Amino acid sequence: MLHTNENQYLELCKHVLNKGSDRGDRTGTGTRSIFGHQMRFNLEEGFPLLTTKRVPFKLIVSELLWFIKGDTNIRYLLEYNNNIWNEWAFKNWIESSEYDGPDMTDFGLKAQEDPNFNEQYLKQMERFKQMILENEEFAQKFGHLGDVYGKQWRHWKTSQNDTIDQLADVINKIKTSPESRRLIVSAWNPEDVPSMALPPCHTLFQFYVQDGKLSCQLYQRSGDIFLGIPFNIASYSLLTHLIAHECGLKVGEFIHTIGDAHIYHNHFDQVKEQLSRDPRHLPSLSINSEVTSVFDFEVEDIKIENYNPHPAIKAPIAV
Repeated sequence: MLHTNENQYLELCKHVLNKGSDRGDRTGTGTRSIFGHQMRFNLEEGFPLLTTKRVPFKLIVSELLWFIKGDTNIRYLLEYNNNIWNEWAFKNWIESSEYDGPDMTDFGLKAQEDPNFNEQYLKQMERFKQMILENEEFAQKFGHLGDVYGKQWRHWKTSQNDTIDQLADVINKIKTSPESRRLIVSAWNPEDVPSMALPPCHTLFQFYVQDGKLSCQLYQRSGDIFLGIPFNIASYSLLTHLIAHECGLKVGEFIHTIGDAHIYHNHFDQVKEQLSRDPRHLPSLSINSEVTSVFDFEVEDIKIENYNPHPAIKAPIAV
C-alpha cells in the first residue's frame, strides 16, 4: 500500500508551478509563489521522508538535535558533516577584515554560474570549514549564526534579562497539562531578528494531545518547496516522535501550515523531474528506547528503516 502523505507535497509542487505568481525576492533569484497552504501528515502511516528523491536523514537528525541543544554554532553540525548552514557563516567571514583570500563578492550566484569562480569558492569554503573544526577561537568568532532557532527554543531572553527554556517548559506542560491550548514554542523574536543570520522560516509550533496521541502544527512564514520543505516536514515529524517518546504518548499528525510557499526559478527543472517519479513506500523510524529525555538523544540513537527512495536531485541554494 502506498501512502497519501507524500502526494500532498507533490500536489503542492504542481499547484505552485501551475498557479503560482512570479515574484522577486531577497536573494535576487526569483520565485513562483502562493500564499497560505496546509498539509496534514498522519504519522501512524509511516515516517514522511520523501521517496520521490533521496532526502539525507542524518542531516535532518543532526540539525534538529542542534536546535534542541540550543546551539547556534555550525561547529557541531560540521562534526557530523552537515553543511546546511555553512553559507551564512561563510558569508560573515569573507566580508570581514580577517578574510585574506580572493574576492568572493556575490559568491552565491557566481559560484553557480562560473566554473573557475566555483573552484575558488569551494577551496575557500573547505578552508573555512577546517578552521571552524580545528580552531576554537575562529569557530567562536565566525561559526555563530546569531540568535537563531536553538537560542530561541532554549534561551529566550526576557525584558528582565532572564531566560525561558520554551522547549523544556512545553514538554513539562504536555506531561502535566495535556489539554492546555498553550503548548507553543516560538522562534520569532522581533527584537532578535536583526541579529540572526537568517530570520526563522519555521516560526512557531504548537502541540495537541488527544486520545493518547501527540500532534504538532507548524506555522512556517516562508518555505522553499524543493530544498527546504522536505527537511521541515521530516524535522518536525521527528521532533513530534521524540517528544511523544519522552511523554509516553503515541504520535498523531504533523500539520504543516505555510505562509509564502515558493519554488525558486532555478529549481523548476528539478521539481518537474521529481514530479515525473512515482512515490514509494514510506520508511519507518527507529528510536533508541533506552534514551528517555529529548535532551539526551545523540545522532546515533535515531535511525530510519526500509527507506528506498528515488535518487537525489541536486539544486543550488539561494542565500
